[in-house]
Amino acid sequence: MKKSIDNNILWNEAAKAGLFFGLVSIGCLALKELATLSGSSFLLQAAAVILWSLEFFGCILLMKNVQLGLRDKYEGVKMEHTYRLGRRAALLSGLLLASAQALILMKMPAETVDSMVNQLSDAMSMSSSQREAVDGVAGKLPLYTFLFQWFYCFIYGTLLSSIMSRYIFLKKIMDGPFNPPTDDNTPDEQ
Repeated sequence: MKKSIDNNILWNEAAKAGLFFGLVSIGCLALKELATLSGSSFLLQAAAVILWSLEFFGCILLMKNVQLGLRDKYEGVKMEHTYRLGRRAALLSGLLLASAQALILMKMPAETVDSMVNQLSDAMSMSSSQREAVDGVAGKLPLYTFLFQWFYCFIYGTLLSSIMSRYIFLKKIMDGPFNPPTDDNTPDEQ
């Protein structure tokens, strides 16, 4: 007998899914950081593209599986429940990933930040006032990164959840119930 879905169950399932999504994303972030230690720009770019693709498309498959699991595990699950599950999971996983990225930036040595600002300044031929503005932003980079990453994850997860929740319920409607033939419902041969 399946349990009926309610708001507490939805939050619990979203917390589990958000934790899993967040850990997968943090794992990809850690692998990107390991690629930076190699010093090879090619390896860094290749790792960034491969891990971004893995994370992007992996989240699509994970979201589908999480929503299908909710639909199959509980009684009375509607499209709005799977959408809410995905949106809440995106909010929580985004919080984890944004926190990890902000922590990495906060632990970054000041020399590294100054070097990045110098490279940016030289590449863009900045004036001294522009350079001061960039220096001002560099001090708040962890905060801006946290906010932007959390917002990005939430929007991506919300859109993905919206699409996937409709997909799994339309697929269920289109496929209809599957009734394999048995001895009781086979036509009589006479």
